[in-house]
Amino acid sequence: MQRREFITLLGGAAAAWPLAARAQSPAQVYRIGLLSTGAALADTSPQGAPLIRGLAQHGYALGRNLAFERRGSSAQTDRLPILFDELVASRVDVIITFGYPAALVAKQKGTFPTVASGAGDPVSTGLVDGLARPGGNITGISDVSAELTPKRMELLKQMAPTLKRVAMLWNAADLGMTMRYRASEIGANALGISVQPLGVREPDDFEQAFSAMDREKPDAILMVTDSLTVLNRKRVFEYAAAHRLPAIYEFDFLVRDGGLMSYGPDFDENFARVAALVDRILKGTKPADLPFEQPTRFKFAINVKTAKALGLEVPTALLATADEVIE
Repeated sequence: MQRREFITLLGGAAAAWPLAARAQSPAQVYRIGLLSTGAALADTSPQGAPLIRGLAQHGYALGRNLAFERRGSSAQTDRLPILFDELVASRVDVIITFGYPAALVAKQKGTFPTVASGAGDPVSTGLVDGLARPGGNITGISDVSAELTPKRMELLKQMAPTLKRVAMLWNAADLGMTMRYRASEIGANALGISVQPLGVREPDDFEQAFSAMDREKPDAILMVTDSLTVLNRKRVFEYAAAHRLPAIYEFDFLVRDGGLMSYGPDFDENFARVAALVDRILKGTKPADLPFEQPTRFKFAINVKTAKALGLEVPTALLATADEVIE
């Protein structure tokens, strides 16, 4: 080989080496922190599965270019600031919070980009300045309980035509859920339905709530969903069954788990939009410039097996309107 040819070949190979190295280097892995007020989020949970599906729509796949750092306070809200700091220290790119207490910690920390879900009405709780321009470090998807209450009461009335009084269970230690309860109370009162308020703060309080219903029996139950009430959902199911009380819940996974019926935001849509917000933040948009979104698609689910156990006959017209019927 001539010297000139050898030098040319060597130079070409050297130029190609960086390209080969780049081609063989792994794709960037985006790290998302998941901070839950309840248990750490599982991939197959009612929130985890639709979140993963939503992120996949934007090209993110676990084990390929996406990794989760998961933390859950198991309803011990005083641990949330420590868990939040752990996520930041682990060098995640963005944090998704689940529940108002977790979102509040993100606001108090004040700088890290955060997408909030399940936190109630972010304006009434003071999480953000407004839906259109949140300001600060948080965006997400908000609550629309005031708009949903009339529909929930209508569904209860179809199951219990004499409905005049509904017991509402909610976590009174959670401002987001308290605001959700108040919106539901106002909506029920506007329809001429009185409300029996049953705020709980810890698991032991559920027995007091059940005793209050024993003393003044309601016609139905509405349970506001957060980590505390979900943790104690089976007790609510059992009380409703023992006293043959129709109950409505906010999300369909509770109906699959044994609740009678639910009407609320579609988790597939909610977490598709959460994923879209995360994608925009990963691509450089600040949370302050991303409007806090509102759910637009809702699902009605009913558990016929639970209805039979309660001794309730589900009206044919009600079944016909259900998006999901659990036999």
